Amino acid sequence: MAENILVCVAWPYVNGLQHIGHIAGAYLPPDIFARYHRLRGNNVLMVSGSDTHGTPITVRADQEKVTPAEIVERFHPLMIQSYLKLGLTFDFFTHTDTANHWAVTQDMFLTHLRKGYIYRDTQKQIYSLSDQRWLPDRYVEGTCPVCGYAEARGDQCDNCGSTYDATELKNPRSKISGGTDLEARDTEHFFLDLARLNPALEAWINDGRKAHWRASVLNFSKAQIESHELRGRPITRDIDWGVEIPVPGFETKRIYVWYDAVIGYLSATQEWAQISGQPDAWHAWWDAGADVRIYNFIGKDNIPFHTIIWPAMLLGYGGLGTPYDVPANEYLTMSGSKFSKSRGRVIAILDVLERYDPDPWRYVLTAMAPESNDSDFTWEEFVARINNELLANWGNLVNRMLSFAYKRYEQRVPAPAALDASDEALLATVRSGFESVGSLYAACKFKAALAETQRLSQEVNRYLNDKEPWKTIKTDAQAAATSVYVALQAIDWLKTLYSPVLPHTSQLVHEYLGYDGQLFGRQVTETVSDARGAHQVLRYDGSPAIGRWEPGSLPVGQALREPAALYKKLDESVVANEIGV
Repeated sequence: MAENILVCVAWPYVNGLQHIGHIAGAYLPPDIFARYHRLRGNNVLMVSGSDTHGTPITVRADQEKVTPAEIVERFHPLMIQSYLKLGLTFDFFTHTDTANHWAVTQDMFLTHLRKGYIYRDTQKQIYSLSDQRWLPDRYVEGTCPVCGYAEARGDQCDNCGSTYDATELKNPRSKISGGTDLEARDTEHFFLDLARLNPALEAWINDGRKAHWRASVLNFSKAQIESHELRGRPITRDIDWGVEIPVPGFETKRIYVWYDAVIGYLSATQEWAQISGQPDAWHAWWDAGADVRIYNFIGKDNIPFHTIIWPAMLLGYGGLGTPYDVPANEYLTMSGSKFSKSRGRVIAILDVLERYDPDPWRYVLTAMAPESNDSDFTWEEFVARINNELLANWGNLVNRMLSFAYKRYEQRVPAPAALDASDEALLATVRSGFESVGSLYAACKFKAALAETQRLSQEVNRYLNDKEPWKTIKTDAQAAATSVYVALQAIDWLKTLYSPVLPHTSQLVHEYLGYDGQLFGRQVTETVSDARGAHQVLRYDGSPAIGRWEPGSLPVGQALREPAALYKKLDESVVANEIGV
């Protein structure tokens, strides 16, 4: 029976181009996961969108002396373009400055307020005398009150991951002017009462259905919830960019981004349903008790928002499903430093896709995925993994066998004789990958799934080194034909095992083997208009997809298509060119 899999992907700030750290940590993993489940025949809905309301957007707008809307209009289409090039198959990718998202956010706000989970209180926030304005969290920098990191942001430390109020920073300074003439002034805001939601959260985190969570995610979340130290968290700010507060007297304030962004998972599903012509279809994905598994793919800096705050918001609203899993990744760093759009430490994915094909990037970022620990990207490793692993193992296997078969067997799949023990053993080994590799994909262990697939393709290389059909064809043509057929059948299966990670080149192998049709569907963009204007969305059309997670039988005599190399060998000069030495 088909399963229902809701894939919720972290909402990226639309203040610049995404870098490979974002992709490795939170955006490529859910695509691999979604592609696998589509191959399994499961019902998949993968949603996300550009986060338009965060202070990173307003900071950039201030720096460039343009409006936040202009920043959104510039970078949102580029975000979509990068996903199209990389092959990220969002069923729906939108953004948060839409009439739909405003309505869903305001409804959740008013429901929380009505149920007593939101209260009004006065708190101290930072005011800059030199700038003559309130400074929302990201407009303040200083020393982390927890670890002492000197470049900490006003809401969260990039070094230790701690969250706090900007007033807790040591040596605070304005990100706008650098001024230190800051005052903590009283201002009235709305707070989400996490303390009151703590009992429901504790029951949820200890419901006995979290054993599959990554230990780092579960242990952190349980410790935070069971400490009973959760407190009211302000969800509004003295800003003029964001969702309006639907309460009279607060016209100069806005709902703050950390509250409205996570609601995007729900609002995007509702917008998808409306555009699909079935406005009530979202209930099947979100109603409490629905047969759905909800996954939230994020980076580790977002763990508390997705395992504490968002579940609390859902439980407080009532009647909605909660996350089944939150497979948060650690950081991909560059030469030991964290990537940062705002600090200019980036390798922009849209930029590098102009110079390199998408599947090699998908391979490298999966092979070095920071699933359990931080991992460090270097251009030397990028070149080495492509040349010594992807190309040497899988790429050369496909090229040499398909080229040999195309030239020596009249461009058709040769007919085998009776299979011997080594033939049967190889096919059994590769066939077993549908179970072993599949279970790793399902468990969100994508690095291990790729490594297991690599191991299986290396077994085919080993088999061919023993059989040597290019030599045997001169003395025993039938034996050579048999080993070529066995290798082609194994390649046919391997293309499917690789396809969640390497969709573009797996499609090429599919076609070289003589098949028609598409393993996966196609991505399309649309322009949607509502009361807040027009916005571009990215959608996935799965109707053309014929790929299945099963070991099909390669037809004897099937016409082959002339193959070409799947991957380009990279010259060592790539390293020097990329790092500018």
